[in-house]
Amino acid sequence: MFNGIRLKLGIYLLFLPVFLWLFLLIVIPQFELLMLSFRFEDDYGDMIWSFENYKEFFTNEIYWYTFARTAFYAIFVTFLTFVVTFPVAFYITKIVDKKYALFLSILLLLPFWVSELVRVYGWTILLRETGVINFFLQYLGFTSKGIEFLYNDVSMIMGLVYTSMLFMIVPIISALDGMDDSYIEAAYDLGASKLIIFFKIIIPYASSGIVSGSIVVFMLTLGNYLTPNLIGGKNSLWFTEQIYNQFISSFNWNQGSAFGFLLLVLSSLIIFVALKLSKQSLSKALR
Repeated sequence: MFNGIRLKLGIYLLFLPVFLWLFLLIVIPQFELLMLSFRFEDDYGDMIWSFENYKEFFTNEIYWYTFARTAFYAIFVTFLTFVVTFPVAFYITKIVDKKYALFLSILLLLPFWVSELVRVYGWTILLRETGVINFFLQYLGFTSKGIEFLYNDVSMIMGLVYTSMLFMIVPIISALDGMDDSYIEAAYDLGASKLIIFFKIIIPYASSGIVSGSIVVFMLTLGNYLTPNLIGGKNSLWFTEQIYNQFISSFNWNQGSAFGFLLLVLSSLIIFVALKLSKQSLSKALR
């Protein structure tokens, strides 16, 4: 009995730093921001409890339009990231020799050993008017002057896909790595086509990795501020920029807190709907 108590006490002490971290750095600040979001300054300069900060989001077209645009692009970036990374993950886990798989995985990780800021500025060096791509285009005679590839939706999407790739490919690799190759071989022996094998065997088996990777990529893309601002420019219309402007530019913490919670609630709602439509469960994806 005494040993059982000591074991339970040890487990509690082991998880105490995690609980403290969650409570002090996440729960308390979020609760404080939630309280701020319901505070509004009336015509007399007094702070009152009100839904005006949330009402501003729905009555001002630029705010809900910016969020809808951000959510659409976040979904699109998530899909593109899956399309780009899945063939790479399949090649590493099922095609290439095992002795080279670790080397290729390290190559995928290398760009992420530096900060996102450095990686984003790397894209600007490539795409700007005086950048590397324009230098070779002019050198080869394809153009007489520099072309501005930056500050548009296409370059912004490219940057977002690049910064999100790791968070999609790692769970997919983990899911595919546990798949027995005999499933694919048996399907071939039974006369199944490549498309049937892909959609009926490979995709269902890797669904947990795809779902978990998609959730992480979607949330990170939706909440990204650096990449849309530096690559998309001032015309990016990203919702996090609206939140930043409320907190930093306007010093309106109450409105910024409301926008932050709306981003959290609406993004969670999008994920919930996506899980229902794909008939996947969050608990399975997080295993």
